[in-house]
Amino acid sequence: MIDAQTLSGPIDIAAIRNVRRWSPGSCVWCGDDDAVDMFRNEPRCGACREKESVIDEARQFLGMYGLRPLGGTLQSDDDEEREHRVNARSARRELNEMKLKELPDPAVVRKALRPRAATVISEPRTTRSAKLSTSAPNGPSTSRTNGPSASRTPAARPAAPMSTDAVDIAALETRVTGLLDQLSAIDAQMNLIGEPAGLAARARVSDLEKQRATVLRTLAALEKARIAATQ
Repeated sequence: MIDAQTLSGPIDIAAIRNVRRWSPGSCVWCGDDDAVDMFRNEPRCGACREKESVIDEARQFLGMYGLRPLGGTLQSDDDEEREHRVNARSARRELNEMKLKELPDPAVVRKALRPRAATVISEPRTTRSAKLSTSAPNGPSTSRTNGPSASRTPAARPAAPMSTDAVDIAALETRVTGLLDQLSAIDAQMNLIGEPAGLAARARVSDLEKQRATVLRTLAALEKARIAATQ
């Protein structure tokens, strides 16, 4: 019988939420089984991977321009740097809120990812030796039967046809087209930045100039290769 005293007790929502436990096939961080895929050699759900990618993107941006690493402060030199820092902080906070109360043992996770390997390791030695002794008599007869045909197969395989300068030229032209598009994109970004004002903007312009020089050198090398192929 349910009385008023039974219904009046407080419900601990946090305790209910933290009852989650990891199970094989679910995310090792939050226990969710939605869109689970490998991420840094661990099974992670889609939501966790998305938030980890936001943090990685912020770290890559800060490292590329030599800026202060992620930390407790959001102090930034420009709006773009601040946006990366804010997004990374939000993603980290959400990950901490989703985190299981007790993370699974990495050894248990690895074993769950390799069930077949675990079965082979735990298989009795006598069973494996019996299998080997059973299959041993058939080994020589099989090799004698299939040996000649197997040895003739590489010799009978026709040589690959000589491919030609036309294919190489087509590949060169395709690559040149892609590089020209890349060069146009770099020029557009440099025009958009204009005169760099902040530290991040100056670093980005310097990086774009290096990319532009690399593309131009590659285009020059491809032009030499094209001329050599047509002679």
